[in-house]
Amino acid sequence: MPNYITNDATIEPKKARRRVADAKEETSKLVYINLTNKEQTSLSFNTLPGFDEDVLAAVKKENYARDGKTYKSKKAPRGINLIMDWGFEQSPIVWNDDGSQVAVMLEAWDNKDRWLANVDFKNNKLVSQHRLHDDAWIAYAFNDFGWLHNSNTLYYLSEESGYSQLYKKPINGKATALTQGQFEVSNLTLTSDDSAIYYKANVEHPGLYEIYRVNPQTGNSEQVTDLNGMTDYTLSPDETKLLLKHSTITMPNELYVADAQANTKATRLTHTVSDEFLAKKLTAPKIVAVPSSHTDQPIYAKVYYPADYVEGEVGKNRKAVIFNHGAGYLQNSHMGFSVYFREFMFHSLLADEGYIVMDMDYRASKGYGRDWRTAIYRQMGTPETQDLADGVKWMAQNANVDTKAVGTYGGSYGGFMTFMALFTAPELFQSGAALRPVTDWAHYNTGYTANILNHPDVDPIAYERSSPIYYAEGLNKRLLINAPMVDDNVFFKTQCV
Repeated sequence: MPNYITNDATIEPKKARRRVADAKEETSKLVYINLTNKEQTSLSFNTLPGFDEDVLAAVKKENYARDGKTYKSKKAPRGINLIMDWGFEQSPIVWNDDGSQVAVMLEAWDNKDRWLANVDFKNNKLVSQHRLHDDAWIAYAFNDFGWLHNSNTLYYLSEESGYSQLYKKPINGKATALTQGQFEVSNLTLTSDDSAIYYKANVEHPGLYEIYRVNPQTGNSEQVTDLNGMTDYTLSPDETKLLLKHSTITMPNELYVADAQANTKATRLTHTVSDEFLAKKLTAPKIVAVPSSHTDQPIYAKVYYPADYVEGEVGKNRKAVIFNHGAGYLQNSHMGFSVYFREFMFHSLLADEGYIVMDMDYRASKGYGRDWRTAIYRQMGTPETQDLADGVKWMAQNANVDTKAVGTYGGSYGGFMTFMALFTAPELFQSGAALRPVTDWAHYNTGYTANILNHPDVDPIAYERSSPIYYAEGLNKRLLINAPMVDDNVFFKTQCV
C-alpha cells in the first residue's frame, strides 16, 4: 500500500496484508519428533472425520447454476491447519501432565470444521476426540482446551449447543457438558487439584459478565462475583485470590481483589480515573431490548436520552442518531465501560443537544450465541439493516422520535453498515457518516472475510450481496465519507473503490 506520510514527502510503498481475493488454500504438515532417536513421524489428517468432505457443495452449486453450469460434488482432502484464534493465550498443541498424551486443535481452511484430536503413538495417527462443524463458520473465539491434571481427560469449549459451553471428555469415553444454558462461557482456568474450572459468563443478562466456577467432577457451578458490569479475572498462583478487572457503563476499569470462593466480596484496589473525568456530566445510557421483526431474540441496544426527556412524551419531535459499532463481531451494549469511550462522550454531547442516540448490538454482534453471530453468513449488511429499521421503529414508538429526522454513522464495519443502510434502505435515514468504510469485501483480509463470505472464487454471489459497491446507485440522501489514506486495515483503495 502507498504511504503518503514520509519525511521527504515522497510516496513510499508499505508492506500490507494480502486481500482475500488473492488468498490460496493452505494446509500444514504435522510432525512429531522422537528426541531420543531423532526420528520424525508425519501425522496424516485423513483420520479426521470429514477431512475430505465437500462442505461447500451447496454454495458451489448455487454459484454454478447462476452461470448456467452444473456442479458435480466430489471428495478431496481439505486444507487443514493448527487453529488460529485471534484471542488465543495458549498453544494449539497441549501435552498432559506426564507427557504421555498430546492434544492438538485443528481447523479447516474453509472455516467449516474444527477438530480436537490426540495422538495414537503406537499407530502414529491422529484420533479425533471432537469435531465441531458449522455450516456458516467456526468462531475465532471459544477455542480454549486442555487436560485435567494426572488424567487423560480433555476439557474444551464448543458452540455445538448454540452457545459457547464447557465440556469434558476422556479420550476413550463420551463427552459431558459441564455448563448448559443460553449464555456464553469463556476464559477458562483450571485449578491445580482439578476441584474447579473458573470461567467468565453472561448468565443473568447478555450484557452482564460475572465470574463463575464449576466442579469438573460433579458439574456443579457456582457464582463467584456479583459486581454488576463487565468483570475479568486472573487466579492467583496459590489459587486463593482473584485479581479482578471491573468496569460499569460510566466507569472505566479498576482493579479489585477477592477470595477465590463462591459469593465472594471484592475489595477495590485502584482509583485511577481522574477527578476531571469524574466531574464531567456524561449521559448514562439505558440498555433496552428492541423487539425484532425477524428473530425471536430482541436486539439489545444502548439508548442515550436528553436531560429534558420525559418518559411517555408525545409529539414525534425528537431527532435521533444510530451508531453502528465496528468489527461486526463485537458487543457494545453491555454493562461495562465501552472500548468506544470517545463515542460514549460524543453521544453524551448529542444528548445534551437534544438528540436521542441508539447504539445497537445488531445481528453479527458478540455475546448472543452462535445463531446471532452467523446471521450475516453470505449476506453481510442485510440482517443488520433490518435491525436498524427495528431500532428506528422502536424510537418512534418509545422515545418520541420523528422517523424523518434520524441519521446514522459508524467506523470500519460501522462505516460499511452506514453505506448498506443508505444504499439499500434509503428511506430509513436522512443522512449518514461512513468512517474508514469497506466498499468491496474482496479487498479485505482473508481471516475475517472468508469466514463470513467464503472465498471470492468459490462464492462470488456472497460478495455481490454483501459489498456496498454493488448498491451505490441507491444513495439519495446526504453521505459523509471519511477515508484515511494511510490505513493498513481498510485500505484507502478499498474505501474509495
